[in-house]
Amino acid sequence: MTRLKDKIALVTGAAQGIGASVARAFVAEGAMVYLTDINDDAGRALAETLGVYAGYRHLDVRVESDWEAVIDDVLAAHKRIDVIVNNAGITGFEGGPVAHDPEHASLADWRSVHETNLDGVFLGCKHGIRAMRTTGAGSIINLSSRSGLVGIPGAAAYASSKAAIRNHTKTVALYCAGQGLAIRCNSIHPAAILTPMWEPMLGVGPEREKRMADLVSDTPMRRFGRPEEVAALAVLLASDEATYMTGSELNLDGGLLAGTALAPERT
Repeated sequence: MTRLKDKIALVTGAAQGIGASVARAFVAEGAMVYLTDINDDAGRALAETLGVYAGYRHLDVRVESDWEAVIDDVLAAHKRIDVIVNNAGITGFEGGPVAHDPEHASLADWRSVHETNLDGVFLGCKHGIRAMRTTGAGSIINLSSRSGLVGIPGAAAYASSKAAIRNHTKTVALYCAGQGLAIRCNSIHPAAILTPMWEPMLGVGPEREKRMADLVSDTPMRRFGRPEEVAALAVLLASDEATYMTGSELNLDGGLLAGTALAPERT
């Protein structure tokens, strides 16, 4: 498994969930991976389990000086960065239920979601381009969401931030191509992926399976996606198999956006 052999990659929000799965997949495919997060204990522990081809760095994606320090650190060690995965993000519900609809959401909560989700991606792209200019090539992968393609009344800030990531990805792709750089930028749009984010809603006990089924009842494949399925797509975008793909958006949603409002009847 050497699709990413000798590539230098940086993954944000890599302590758990999709970011952790991307880091594992990249290491398995031969990359040297820098896991970054603000959850230092979990991030460092995961990096240690991945062996000598993984390292951990503290990175708050909202803080430009953190980006500058981490990027400079990796460049000092390897002279280049080939792949950046801008995965870190929040829903706004991490502290418990709070109004996130367009009428009742507070400006502070709105800004908090955008600061992590959108500002973090902006900074990742900005400093990723700077780092990739050393070779003139690379792959920037931005994690958007199915929620960036449709309206989500109860999570207005999250949907808005993910829609903006989709658009900024295309802007970055056009900018890099216009600069004569072989730096590609693409977005992945997962729907319901079974990560720790869902655990408060799923709970434990005999009702867990029913709750899971209810939450994906409108998905044609009628199941949650798995983090490793997102990671597989990230591997493709990071690899030299996708060197003509830029400005693209890839949906990973079990058929949710295929064109029907209802899941097809089972036969």
